[in-house]
Amino acid sequence: MSNETWRPPPVLLTVDLVILTLRSSSLHALLIKRGIYPHKGEWALPGGFIADSNEDIFDAARRELREEANLDATVLHLEQLGAYGRPDRDPRGRIVSVAYLAIAPGLPEPEAGTDASAASWRPVEEVFSGHVRLAFDHRQILDDGLELARSKLEHTSLATAFCGETFTLTELQRVYEAVWGFELDPRNFYRKVQAVPGFLTPVGPDRRPTKGRPARLFRAGPEQVLRPPMMRPVPRTGNEKER
Repeated sequence: MSNETWRPPPVLLTVDLVILTLRSSSLHALLIKRGIYPHKGEWALPGGFIADSNEDIFDAARRELREEANLDATVLHLEQLGAYGRPDRDPRGRIVSVAYLAIAPGLPEPEAGTDASAASWRPVEEVFSGHVRLAFDHRQILDDGLELARSKLEHTSLATAFCGETFTLTELQRVYEAVWGFELDPRNFYRKVQAVPGFLTPVGPDRRPTKGRPARLFRAGPEQVLRPPMMRPVPRTGNEKER
């Protein structure tokens, strides 16, 4: 085929957003219920088409989050997750989506707008168990976003943002368990956390529970990049405990 006759195939561009937060000590994702074709009435990640050829992709992601869930993306750190362009991912045609990830504490209740009939924080476990099915290839995008979030907890101090100004190691451990998706051995967790220079700063006085010994209090330390990282335990089968 000559260069004079070749024309690029028509491709449309969308954005999708994986927004994660902790609610009631479990990891939740922001989902919207689609109010239009295709997949009307099904749950999906918030997102949509770029407005026009002059709109920046990042600006489109912020706009879609505001329009579909009434959340202010300017207070979030949106990180590009990847591009998704499988030819059959959308029945409307060849559509490529650029996905973004944000994970943050204390996010407000969403409010549905534009082409969303509902917006809600849903436990990610509902998606992984099959109780909630996602439209398009959004399950794959959510899986990729969760993996990046888990990696960020390994290499950065992000987990401390989900605790109060001061917190116990047990409270910090619950954040890791919620995002990583399994229970951790407390003694090994405490040892690993306190082996990372600058991760935590001890403060006093200790918090006294109703029973048992007082719990030592900490706050986030000065280091945002963890060296050595807080690596996830290798998954095992059976009743073995984390080492």
